[in-house]
Amino acid sequence: MTALTTFYLSGLIGKEAFDADGEAVGVVKDLLINSIPGIQNDSGRQIVTGVKIKIRRATKFFSFKNFMVIKAREKLSVTCGDLIELNNEEVVNGLLLVENILDKQIVDLNGRKLVRVNDVRLVTLSQGTYPIAVDIGIEGLLRRIGISQPIKRFLSLFRISIPARFILWDDVQAIDHSNLNIKLSKSYTKLHMLHPSDLADILEDLGKKSSMSVFSSLDEEKAADVLEELESHAQIHFVENLPLDKMADVLEKMPADEVADILDELEDDKAEMLLNEMEAESSNEVRELLEYEDDMVGSLMTTDYLSFSATMTVAEVLVELRAKKPEAVELYNLFVTEQNDELIGSFNLRDLVVAEPNITVSQIMKSKPVYLFDEQKVGAIAEIISKYNLLAVPVVDQRFQLQGMVVIDDIVEDLIRERRTRKR
Repeated sequence: MTALTTFYLSGLIGKEAFDADGEAVGVVKDLLINSIPGIQNDSGRQIVTGVKIKIRRATKFFSFKNFMVIKAREKLSVTCGDLIELNNEEVVNGLLLVENILDKQIVDLNGRKLVRVNDVRLVTLSQGTYPIAVDIGIEGLLRRIGISQPIKRFLSLFRISIPARFILWDDVQAIDHSNLNIKLSKSYTKLHMLHPSDLADILEDLGKKSSMSVFSSLDEEKAADVLEELESHAQIHFVENLPLDKMADVLEKMPADEVADILDELEDDKAEMLLNEMEAESSNEVRELLEYEDDMVGSLMTTDYLSFSATMTVAEVLVELRAKKPEAVELYNLFVTEQNDELIGSFNLRDLVVAEPNITVSQIMKSKPVYLFDEQKVGAIAEIISKYNLLAVPVVDQRFQLQGMVVIDDIVEDLIRERRTRKR
């Protein structure tokens, strides 16, 4: 067929297929798609390769090459020439649209959320038949139950239309699947491009099996970023079910305070196993934080901070910052310490940027910085942050040695989580 024909999967399923003599062959139950061989296309373009037909009490798969879908006055009919049965390998390596896509959850990459497939739109060209979009709108649901046209005609009397909601096939990422052979687009690569917070929201909405499949596919850096954004119950699910070595590698990429919060929710045996699997330096930082009681400032501080000698020049500090490439929160407040780690001053990024390169840190630092003791009660944090309008506060021990800093982001996050827990 050279003419372009577009149709919906819902309109085809349940239709009788007829041979060249007009004899009924059987009822169409599903369409099978597979990648087009020999075409180099980054979108992983897919073509309909087979059709599932119910013949009396038996169900068989045939090549779609000899089938033709004809649309006349919005009605579909199916005709076929020779019936060429597909072998089991061709069926197993394909993707059934009704069984694996219809009514399943997919990720709307543009909307950055999970949606449910109500229908699939296909097009027939001279080269074959291809899926071109999934319908995630109300119209797709109405079409499925056969009342789309009457409803649309009725609403048109009031000049009301049902908005169409489609996702192009190339932008679809299958998630809720019943077998591991399902791949739309490029496996999970497009999901990896989402912001960690968006991906965390998607994982929390998925079933446990599907979310584990996606999370396991992430590299360690991305997995660490996503794990930080997840709710506590979701974090525990992944930590308890991912292989020990893989999970330890992910935890090593996270700030020690975040890891401590997660391990604090685990059984002692599991937490100890993970700590033993982690590298010694990372493990020791986490162990130190776990020693603090939950109501102590030390339990909320991060040990990722930047400190410098008072004798360093502004130029030397900038060189060190470029080399370390610190996270944004580490730049909220910069600290000045003696050789024994005693806190003697602080300065911020603005102080650094506007200063002349040859000026020393001692000339730009505030020599009496506001600080918190690690064993103070957490209630003291809010008062100091609000009073002095700070983004981060240094935390010292009784000898005034710098132990870490409390970041406002963590305080806000802790309050939000506490509020969510109360609502539950």
